[in-house]
Amino acid sequence: MKKTLLATAIAGAVALSAATAQAATVYDQDGTKLDVNGRIAMGIRGGGPEYNANDELIDNGEEFVDVYSRLGLTMSHMVNSDVTAFGRVEWRFTGDERNTAQGFNEVRHSYIGLRSNAYGTVQAGNYDSFYNSFVASPFDVYLDRGLELTQNASVTGSNGGGEQARGDSIGYITPNLEGFTAFISAKHYSDRGDVEPSRGSVVATQGGATYEIDALRLALGYAEGTVRGGGTGENIYGTTASYEFMPGFSGRIGYEMRDDHTVRGGGYDTIGLGGTYAFDAWKFHADVYNIDPDNADSRTSWAAGAYYNVSSNFDVFLELQQADQQSINVTIDGLDSDVTADGDDMYWLTGARYHF
Repeated sequence: MKKTLLATAIAGAVALSAATAQAATVYDQDGTKLDVNGRIAMGIRGGGPEYNANDELIDNGEEFVDVYSRLGLTMSHMVNSDVTAFGRVEWRFTGDERNTAQGFNEVRHSYIGLRSNAYGTVQAGNYDSFYNSFVASPFDVYLDRGLELTQNASVTGSNGGGEQARGDSIGYITPNLEGFTAFISAKHYSDRGDVEPSRGSVVATQGGATYEIDALRLALGYAEGTVRGGGTGENIYGTTASYEFMPGFSGRIGYEMRDDHTVRGGGYDTIGLGGTYAFDAWKFHADVYNIDPDNADSRTSWAAGAYYNVSSNFDVFLELQQADQQSINVTIDGLDSDVTADGDDMYWLTGARYHF
C-alpha cells in the first residue's frame, strides 16, 4: 500500500481506476491523450436468499449472467506543466440475453475536470460517491456482493455507487498535504420546469479526509442522507483503516453508522474486518461484518473471493457471500400451510473477464 493507496483512492475518484490498466491508447500527441478501456465479463451465479424484498418466495437457482461489463473513454490534455484537463465517460452494458435488444443500459460515468499537483482536483458531472471512493474503498474489492459498508445506503442500485452520488455533482480533492488529503462533493437536486408549487433546490454533500504514513492508511467521512435523492434523512458516518503487513498481504477494519429512521429498515451500526493476500498470479479477499440494525436482529455477514490472472488481460474468479439473513414464513396461494424461505443460503458467483 504505502503512498500507492492514496494514489489509488484519488484515481478512483477521477476514474483513473484499475480498469484502465489495460487501456488502449488511441491518440497521444502534443499533451492530448485518448484511451479506450473496458471489460467483457461472463459468469454463473446461484444461491442467496430464497425470498425478495416483498417477502415473496423466489427461485435462487443457477443462471448465466453478465458480470458488469463496461466500455469507457478517458481523455486528458496538459494545459501547462502543473494543470491537466481530463474527461471520462463510461457505459455499462449487459452482455447476455437480458439486454441484446438495446445495447448499453447505463451511463456509469460522464464528467470533466482539472487536476493540479499544487492546487488539487476539481471535477463535475456524473461520478461515484467520494465517500465510497475514499472511505469504503478498502472493502470495495468484490465484483458483485460482499461490500456491506454503504450497501445499506445505496440509492443507485449498484455496488459502490453510494448515497447522493452520480449525476449533477461537483467535487474537490486537495493535493497531498504531508500525507493528508481532504475531499468534498455536492449533488444538486432541482425541480426547475415543474409546475408550482415546487420543492425548490436541494444540495446534498459528502466529505472527509484520509491520512497515509508508510504502510498505514486512515480514512474518515460522511454522506448526507438528504431525502430528495432517495436518502433517509439521516447521515452516514464511517471510518476505515488499512495496513500492509508485508508485500502482498494487507488487513482492513472499518466502522459505519446511521441514526435510526423510518426508511429502509432504520439505522444501523456496522463493523467490518478483512484482508487481502496476493502472490504471483493469485489474489484472495476475505471479509466479515457484524451488522446491528436498530429495528431488527443483528447478523454476521461474510464474503470471500479468489482470482487468477491467466494473462494480463484475462482472469477467472470465484466469489462467495453469506449475508446471514433470517428465514421467514411465506404464504403461497393453494397451500394449506406456510413455506419456510431460507435467507441464509450462500451466494456464489464464478466466471471470467477479458480486459481491454
